[in-house]
Amino acid sequence: MAIASIAQYDWPENWPDLLPLLLKLIGDQTNMYGVRGALRCLALISGDLDDKLMPTLVPVLFPCLYRIISSPHIYEKPLRTKALSILYSCTSMLGVMSGIYKAEINGLMMPMLKLWMEQFSVVLQPSVKSEDPDDWSIKMEVLKCLIQFVVVFPSLTEAELSVTLGPLWQTFVSCLEVYQLSSIQGIDDPYSGRVDSDGAERSLESFAIQLFEFLLTIVGNPRLVKVIGGNFKELVYYTIAFLQMTEEQVHTWSLDANQYVADEDDATYSCRVSGILLLEEVVTAYGAEGVDAIIEAAQKRFNESCQAKIAGSTDWWRLREAVIFALFSLSESLSDGLFPESSKVILGSFLEQMLIEIAGTGVHEYPFLHARAFSAVSKLSSVVIRQEVLEQFLCASIKAIAVNVPPPVKVGACRVISHLLPESNQSILQSQILSLLSSLTDLLKQASDETLHLVLEALQAAVKAGQEVSASVEQIISPIILNMWVEHVSDPFICVDIVEVLEAIKYAPGCMRPLISRILPYIGPILEKPQQQPTGLAAASLDLLTMLLKNAPIDIVKIMYDVCFNHAVQIILQSDDHSEMQNATECLAAFVLAGKQELLDWGGDPGFTMKSLLSAASRLLDPNMESSGSLFVGTYILQLILHLPSQMAHHIRDLVAALVKRMQSCQMPELKSSLLLILARLVHLSAPNVGQFVDLLITVPAEGHENSLSYVMSEWVKHQGEIQGAYQIKVTTTALALLLSTQHVELAKIHVQGHIIKTTAGITTRSIAKLVPDQWTVMPLPAKILALVADMLIEIQEQDLDDNDEDSDWEEVHDTDTDPHNKILYSMGSSNARPTIEHLDAMANALNESEDENYGDDFLKGSDPINEINLAKYLLDFFAKFSNGNRAVFDHLCHSLTPAQRNAIQTVLKQ
Repeated sequence: MAIASIAQYDWPENWPDLLPLLLKLIGDQTNMYGVRGALRCLALISGDLDDKLMPTLVPVLFPCLYRIISSPHIYEKPLRTKALSILYSCTSMLGVMSGIYKAEINGLMMPMLKLWMEQFSVVLQPSVKSEDPDDWSIKMEVLKCLIQFVVVFPSLTEAELSVTLGPLWQTFVSCLEVYQLSSIQGIDDPYSGRVDSDGAERSLESFAIQLFEFLLTIVGNPRLVKVIGGNFKELVYYTIAFLQMTEEQVHTWSLDANQYVADEDDATYSCRVSGILLLEEVVTAYGAEGVDAIIEAAQKRFNESCQAKIAGSTDWWRLREAVIFALFSLSESLSDGLFPESSKVILGSFLEQMLIEIAGTGVHEYPFLHARAFSAVSKLSSVVIRQEVLEQFLCASIKAIAVNVPPPVKVGACRVISHLLPESNQSILQSQILSLLSSLTDLLKQASDETLHLVLEALQAAVKAGQEVSASVEQIISPIILNMWVEHVSDPFICVDIVEVLEAIKYAPGCMRPLISRILPYIGPILEKPQQQPTGLAAASLDLLTMLLKNAPIDIVKIMYDVCFNHAVQIILQSDDHSEMQNATECLAAFVLAGKQELLDWGGDPGFTMKSLLSAASRLLDPNMESSGSLFVGTYILQLILHLPSQMAHHIRDLVAALVKRMQSCQMPELKSSLLLILARLVHLSAPNVGQFVDLLITVPAEGHENSLSYVMSEWVKHQGEIQGAYQIKVTTTALALLLSTQHVELAKIHVQGHIIKTTAGITTRSIAKLVPDQWTVMPLPAKILALVADMLIEIQEQDLDDNDEDSDWEEVHDTDTDPHNKILYSMGSSNARPTIEHLDAMANALNESEDENYGDDFLKGSDPINEINLAKYLLDFFAKFSNGNRAVFDHLCHSLTPAQRNAIQTVLKQ
């Protein structure tokens, strides 16, 4: 350890003899202590070997390692395992080098590859034994080396891999036999963890996981999957048995339901997770055949569990639970529509048979089986299970919540309720809603950590489903939820769930006013003296207030204004807590969006209220403030200019100057993008006199630049490609088009970053990036703007092609062209390509639907008419008008574009 630690800093420069000494020791069979010490030292420093040492080291070191690994009569298993770990480290480094030195690396490995693969098969050949952890360790290192060989040298390995398949299968099957006894049934003390002298885990489960990882690598490689051939059905069959719950898992999860939920949701390191990943990869690799193989294997294993039950086995339920768990691997194929219709029918019938049988077994005797059944219903319900069966399980879930059943069963029941209740026949369940709300409220008091999240999700679904009765229970539920909110205010994830439940209550008929009257008296004093509150309480109160303001009637907004508006302003002006400032900013944006012009009159002095709003904006735009505190200022200012336009018109010049200073000092790309959005929205506000806004930018100074126009446009075109969100892209892209349409003489005087120049080949390391940073061409601003707008056109067209693979008019792809962009553009440029109005609508929808709805965008969407723009139609109209307006200028600018950009524009000009 001492030598290895020093070597990390001084070797090989100051210790040139270290490696020859280690190699000499490794080769000395008369001194096993020396062999052991040299191997351990070399294992520690092998991770620091570089591309200068490797070419000379491999031809000398690998034969030494091979001699050790292939001589079990001389070297004990731990020494051979250590030699394999060194081989693994060196092969990993060769993989890094192969990006540049592929031919040289292949030349180094080719002479030894066949020998290594044969030796790997020798190590894997003996069956796995229950009481030989050293054997697990050496086999595990072989599997790690095999993965590296397959990943780094796929073409070389392909021909030699077959020699390992027989021994590998023997290892897989015999490992299951040992795993079944020792871990699943717990006969061989599954709680005793084993580690080697270096502290590495030597458990049977870690070995099995490594085995799955190698199989996953093979199945996931289109080049190598064929070596498995028709044996993938047997692979699936044995994999399902590995998915059974171990005795240790049963023990742990029975004591701690939170751990059960955490392990299920977080995909922990286990055989169960690795097995599911392999089954998913089988479906990806083999398609419908893979789906049918999983269903067929699941049916066989289900029959085996039935036979075990009849024979009196107490563990029969484990295999059945594993069967249902295996079917989870098909859920993504179900949702993606990749499932063959015939397979759906078979799977649905099979699932229903299992679920109905499970419903008739004792819930206390087999809690995890019932929990898995509930989880299956919630995850696989939408396509393959009949509605009447789903309703039976929904009723059973509601019943399970109300009675004394083991915690895992309640966990599964909550999942069913949150997934199925929103889509169920509400009229049938109305009689049970009151009881369900009561049961879930009681369950809240017992839940904690991960289980609390599930209960809150179920409660939210129950509140939404019980709209007609919610008003009668609001006075019971709301205080409990609010108390829980106070208890968990420091946990942002739980807080989000709680606020969503309160929001569901808010929207229930007759609940909004009593809920707000219950909350306001509590959060008002908190916001009045935020510095005296526990950490996070003021920020969470602002978040809660923002939710209440959303879509509230104007008279209720006025009530909340009277209690909280001035406090929110003062928090922005005085607080140094970034969470408080961010939430207060969103809260003020919500006030402006909800109150609009009326908000100015509520305080009695419209001028003072407007001054308060501007003061908040001024502090948020302070260039000396940390970027995090100002993060949502863009959302806030957007509401000011949208809903108080006449008042803001007097401050546009000052606003632009403040935006520019804040942009120049900010450190967060998200903040800079939001500020660019405001400037883009101001371009729209200035229409049709956009040239006047350009003139205004020229008169505003910007540090280090000739004027604000030069700075803003340089930053804008540099970051346009990073702007996210359908609304944000619409605003900025159309604003660029408006600016270009002015043909203002000052725009042509500005030169900005153009196209990147590739200066290096191969892998770009951090050191190379520092020595040779990216270089860019310089191009006139109008040409860059035209290029960016053309890029947007290409992106929309490509999204349309992706979403309409089968029937797109633009999909005449020629196989001889290998560049996907060229394929698209060839078809777009052909005489047959005529994007119809339907296509343009589809393109606009593709852009909108690609963006996830999120809470922050609620302020942006719906309140701005620009959100209604069909971007594809807008760009078509822009290119037509711009090219016809001044053809000479247009043609000149097009010379600076890439062929792809020119082709995209040419296509729309043919309309």
